[in-house]
Amino acid sequence: MVIIESAGITDIGRKRKNNEDCLFLDDGQRLYVVADGMGGHQAGEVASKLVVETIQNYMKRFREEKGGEATPKAWLLSSIHLANQAVFQASRNKNSCQGMGSTVSAVYFTDNTLIAANVGDSPIYLVRDKSIKLVSVIHNLLAESASGGLIDPEGAKYLSSMLKHILTRAIGIEKTVKPDICEIRYFKDDILVISSDGLTDKVSPEEILTVVNKERPDKACDTLVNLANKYGGDDNITIIILKVKMNS
Repeated sequence: MVIIESAGITDIGRKRKNNEDCLFLDDGQRLYVVADGMGGHQAGEVASKLVVETIQNYMKRFREEKGGEATPKAWLLSSIHLANQAVFQASRNKNSCQGMGSTVSAVYFTDNTLIAANVGDSPIYLVRDKSIKLVSVIHNLLAESASGGLIDPEGAKYLSSMLKHILTRAIGIEKTVKPDICEIRYFKDDILVISSDGLTDKVSPEEILTVVNKERPDKACDTLVNLANKYGGDDNITIIILKVKMNS
């Protein structure tokens, strides 16, 4: 059974009046979730909390019912679809919640693999063998335009600040949503970093790599939040760091 050392933190940042991020981490449940909400009048807070609670409760059922006929990957996908329905309905039932939505990035550990799923631009990084790799798919206009060859790298420099905050997929905006998901084998000393873009807009992957390789997850969370705030702290900052200790 996998043993994980985990830590998580959320910080309002230096510019925002409220925190629209939400996180969940549970080593017993082996489930870790970050959601970055959006919407006026604190509706973003409602959306991100609804996303996290829906996924948490659904995956708890998975463990209690031993999965039934479905795989953990299918359950995690279903939990995200349910979260989308919950936010979509809430946004239409309450005037104060109109137009709200959220990103979601979730990691679930089986006995041999990790399953990473996301909607939006909250990244999931895997640190292995002193290198850092993005394992989620960024759903914003900049990333999709660049991958589709619609803009060249030089043009991206000038357009990035505008395009990177326009999401092409989000939870709760439409009746259905298409998450990206992958399942990969994990190894001892692997490190996962799940965060909102309040971190990664300010702190580079190379800086994240250096910090998580030097410090324990709890200390690394504090260091990275402090770095993001030092660089401006324009957005809420949420981080979960997971280190695979052993697999017995």
